[in-house]
Amino acid sequence: MAGRINDDDVKAVRDAVPIDSVVSEYLQLRSAGGGNLKGLCPFHDEKSPSFQVSPAKGLFHCFGCQEGGDTIAFVMKIDHLSFSETVERLAAKAGITLRYEEGGYNPSHQRGERIRLIEAHQAAAEFYVRALESPEAEIGRTFLAERGFDQDAATHFRVGYSPAGWDHLTRYLRGKGFTDKELITSGLSQDGRRGPIDRFRGRLMWPISDTAGDIVGFGARKLRDDDNGPKYLNTPETPVYKKSQVLYGIDLAKKDIAKASRAVVVEGYTDVMACHLAGVTTAIATCGTAFGNDHIKILRRLLMDNGSARVIFTFDGDSAGQKAALRAFEDDQKFAAETYIAIAPDGMDPCDLRLAKGDDAVRDLVEPRTPLFEFALRQIVGRYDLETPAGRAAALDEAATVVSKIKTSSVQREVAVQLAGLVGILDQEFVVHRVAQLAQWARNKGGDGKGERGGRGGGPQGSRGGPQGPRGGAPQQGAPAPAGFSGPALNLRSPAHRTERELLKLALQKPALVSPAFDAYGVDEFTAPPYAAVRQCIEEAGGAERGLGDNREYLVAVMEAAPNDTVRNLVTELAVEVFHGKTIDETYAGMQLVHVRLRAVDRRIADVQGSLARLGSHVAPDDLATAQNEVWVLQQYAQSLRAKGADAL
Repeated sequence: MAGRINDDDVKAVRDAVPIDSVVSEYLQLRSAGGGNLKGLCPFHDEKSPSFQVSPAKGLFHCFGCQEGGDTIAFVMKIDHLSFSETVERLAAKAGITLRYEEGGYNPSHQRGERIRLIEAHQAAAEFYVRALESPEAEIGRTFLAERGFDQDAATHFRVGYSPAGWDHLTRYLRGKGFTDKELITSGLSQDGRRGPIDRFRGRLMWPISDTAGDIVGFGARKLRDDDNGPKYLNTPETPVYKKSQVLYGIDLAKKDIAKASRAVVVEGYTDVMACHLAGVTTAIATCGTAFGNDHIKILRRLLMDNGSARVIFTFDGDSAGQKAALRAFEDDQKFAAETYIAIAPDGMDPCDLRLAKGDDAVRDLVEPRTPLFEFALRQIVGRYDLETPAGRAAALDEAATVVSKIKTSSVQREVAVQLAGLVGILDQEFVVHRVAQLAQWARNKGGDGKGERGGRGGGPQGSRGGPQGPRGGAPQQGAPAPAGFSGPALNLRSPAHRTERELLKLALQKPALVSPAFDAYGVDEFTAPPYAAVRQCIEEAGGAERGLGDNREYLVAVMEAAPNDTVRNLVTELAVEVFHGKTIDETYAGMQLVHVRLRAVDRRIADVQGSLARLGSHVAPDDLATAQNEVWVLQQYAQSLRAKGADAL
């Protein structure tokens, strides 16, 4: 059993690793105003960024899917790690040595599975790199040299060589303390007749990293004729390697992809190397599988789908390339509308092109050539005899079905007009109508009808910044209360709910403006059950006054006091949401304090008076006098609050 990580060390890790630097490893962030950053949420599909990061508070929150938390919570969620695995990983990044409360620290026994597998891959990569220098690896060095890659190129991309023997790597990793089970699970070894043997033998090796830069697998290229395996052999599916969710070169290309709003998708490892060495540092490749939905999601988060974003495919014009183009085109229309395909002269791939014509030719290749939708439609139309009416009709039927899936009506119409020209139909409006008809039929059958993806309730509204829609933090009229709460639904048309929300935001984000008055407010002064739950968390965390010191530590304590994920997510939402007021100062804070207290006083007066009215003459004289005195005191207090504001608190 792993010992419990020392609390001070957890805090040190949380403080040492900025949340924006961690999140930026997975998606592009831009300014959201007020010191916050925004991007496309990595936890659900959306087209408008509703995911916000607050570097000052060390928190993130998505106003679309309600995921939220600190740096540790983000890494746990996105990489499917346990708490201890996440802290260990972030500690390694920050250079912090962790202490454990129970006994000594034995990495081979106490580290989580994912971290152990990542460490095994890192050790394997170093082993392969050294092996590339051996006499046996001459064939690998020759392979690279013949393709224009020198030693510096091999070093930059960490290319290595797997010795041809049965268990060279296996024995090496055993000596590093890795168990046979870990080696089999990692995919680096496989079962042999007498125990584990190396999976990769006598091959050129490319390490495959995830977006965060951790090596999760390898691509291995056959070098010898007596190797009966496939030309390329990849790591099998493992707990850390999912081929549909990795892109070779993404760790090297991600910053330039985000900076240039452009990505170049090539077909192989050597193509990625050729592009990067030629100056096209946004090149990436799939790893033994077709470009699919998960790959698109990775790129969309880096590109943020802004108006200038471009994705250029260099797939061949053969049948596989055509299928890849159609798949990308049909999957996500906004993404596809900004996507191009580039085919080199004579069908050469970037590696061959660089050898034949130099770096300039590679750079010229990836300048956008043909829009992907045009290429895709030409492939469909090209299969039919357009000289005959029947051929034109058949081509139109198949191609129109593809065009009808475009969600944006203006783009759909524009592409339909171009389709008319490709098919040779002079009546453009007939084609436009046909496409619209197919789209309507699809919606009626439930094939669409949900509008643009990502319209699930949005992110911040303009400069005012409050969330909108039933999934955001400001639910619409009649929106149900979040799961786990009882009582009336949140309704931000209600002045009471709006004010309670603002006061909680102040208590979390700017506790100095509401302390010490806020800590005297009872949980029952918050009429919305979700807000009452957050108020309870603040109380259990030590009150808003605790936030006058280390605000990050205070917010962590509030989140830890949450009884469930629903309340915890609401805490992070309130901690990053911008305020409705233009000037957030003591006057603004005082108004929120007064309004919440005044409504609570008015409710108490109404409750007492209502009880007296119901009981009528059955009230005992002493009880009547006590109740009347309470009402008089409350009325005087309410009058003072209205006249003096926060000074009366």
